[in-house]
Amino acid sequence: MNGIIGKKIGMTSIFDEAGRNVACTVIEAGPCVVTQVKTDDTDNYNAIQLAYGERREKTMSRQLNGHFKAAGTTPKAEVVEFRDMVADKALGDTITVDEVFAEGDICVAVGTSKGKGFQGVVKRHNFKGVNDATHGQHNRQRAPGSIGAASYPAKVFKGMRMGGRDGGGRVSIKNLKVLKMFPERNLILVKGAVPGPKGGTVILHK
Repeated sequence: MNGIIGKKIGMTSIFDEAGRNVACTVIEAGPCVVTQVKTDDTDNYNAIQLAYGERREKTMSRQLNGHFKAAGTTPKAEVVEFRDMVADKALGDTITVDEVFAEGDICVAVGTSKGKGFQGVVKRHNFKGVNDATHGQHNRQRAPGSIGAASYPAKVFKGMRMGGRDGGGRVSIKNLKVLKMFPERNLILVKGAVPGPKGGTVILHK
């Protein structure tokens, strides 16, 4: 396996070999259940589908309930497919974090960032603003400034950086080092921050 599904627990810090205090994120990774195995013969590509987290059967559709029953497991909250995986696992097998990662490995964390709502250009796009309240400026410190030309082209070009909904998107953080693992508790500590709130779903892969 080259990946696993988990849940963000929160942040903490540990001391490394040099005695430096390093910030890290605690993730409860797995155990995950193999709910589907795809091969070149059946699906024209290789992949393994993993499921994580419990969910009530009444909240699932009949199709999904049947899908999980075929794998011999209870309904799950999250389902993720890891492509280009050789089928070394069978339907219904359990994947734990120590089967995927070891201390010192480099991983990629994928999650949904915190939603910020409607934000202005200073927070959303790091605009500097006017930063000068003199010379007749009134309430313009965080304004976007000019957004278009005059009679030509007489429009605002698409993609103009303006205020709008910020956050709440899929974010990948690369080159995160696995600092410490607690396989008996399904916990993994990765260096730095991971996108999403506490309790948010995180996908870890190599």
